[in-house]
Amino acid sequence: MKTSKKWMFFVLPASITAEGLHIVIPLYVLFLGGNVVDVGIVVGLHYALSAIGAIFWGKVIDKYHVKRAILFICFSAITICSIGLFFTVDLNMVFIISSVAGFFIIGKNPVTQILVMESVPNNQWSRLFTQISIITSFGSLTAFLVGSIWDTFFDLRPYFLFCAIVSASATVLSVGVGSKSIIERHTIVHSIHGIRHIFDHTRMNFQFIFTKIPHPHDFKPIISIFQRKMSHEIGILFLTNFLFYFGSNIFFTAFIPFLKKHDFTNSEVFLVYMIQTMVLLTIFFFVPRLISMITEERATQISYLPRVLGIIVAASLIPSMTGVNSLLMAMISSCLMVSAFSIFSVSNSIIIFKAIPKGFEGTYLGVNSFMTGIGIFLGALTAGYVSNAISYSAAFIMAVSIILSSLVMFRIYLKYRLSHRIV
Repeated sequence: MKTSKKWMFFVLPASITAEGLHIVIPLYVLFLGGNVVDVGIVVGLHYALSAIGAIFWGKVIDKYHVKRAILFICFSAITICSIGLFFTVDLNMVFIISSVAGFFIIGKNPVTQILVMESVPNNQWSRLFTQISIITSFGSLTAFLVGSIWDTFFDLRPYFLFCAIVSASATVLSVGVGSKSIIERHTIVHSIHGIRHIFDHTRMNFQFIFTKIPHPHDFKPIISIFQRKMSHEIGILFLTNFLFYFGSNIFFTAFIPFLKKHDFTNSEVFLVYMIQTMVLLTIFFFVPRLISMITEERATQISYLPRVLGIIVAASLIPSMTGVNSLLMAMISSCLMVSAFSIFSVSNSIIIFKAIPKGFEGTYLGVNSFMTGIGIFLGALTAGYVSNAISYSAAFIMAVSIILSSLVMFRIYLKYRLSHRIV
């Protein structure tokens, strides 16, 4: 059954708020006198509550089939959180409010999935998810553009009021969304048309998928690897993704404090992310063609190169430069990182979907989300403590090592699959 696509109006302000908060909160932590450890804690807690929120809001929509209510509650809560961040100067309160915001920010994801499925036939889901990704990218661009000129006119704190106003507009727009869902959410995990684009094509963000909450026995493919009794090769993929996001988030968490340490202004930080998003949006259009030309397996392996180079550029060149040259290196580093993610997220989602046994889609995607979430959480904490206790260079070296370990794990998966003639 086809429905109107007017609901897409809320996607733009929602993405502006989410990406704006994603950058301004770490900057605000540093503004209040916090260090890289505090940034790691705030990022880690934000993602931890996002994972819990993904489970909670998914269960709510599965049980009650409500859409408008979830969007209204979540956007209203984000508006309140943004206002709360404007009025607080206490670092502990920033930790709490940011975590609460993470819990509600994720709430739009299961609703958006349902709306896509209700709006077009399943063979058109990919196209509509692509449109959503493009709108989200433009939302990110808007958030970063505003942030890049913000220092010229305002202090950092009023940016939270900007986020509150935009989130309030998303709240108003959500009123026009249908109240009840007519399609079951788990339907999406059975279609490659949905899975290919269910992952956010943003700078780093991962869209947690918990159509089924994993139980301890669902982790058997991973446990069996360490017992040297392979139960299913998909366990290697789970570990591959865990290491990829673990290493990547060490870099991403440390990146903003690293830039601030080297005298980047808040406007310059926002500018780096704005350029990054423009590159991501451009590359996004070429990724499907690249994958079709060289296969998703080769594309996944290729994606590791720009990610490693991005970290090396940041670690080795930014500290030795100043002014425009330093800013340029930060942009290059950041663009290399998102180029890698754009390729990896799409190609990896295809590989996972093909590797999942028939009938276990919901279970294994839940396990993958859990492993990825753990990786992101540990990456945030590791970045903070290693950067503070040793150095940013040590954190970046660790990030590169873990990402390369992910590549090794993926190659093991390919060899295992080939040796067992798994198609």
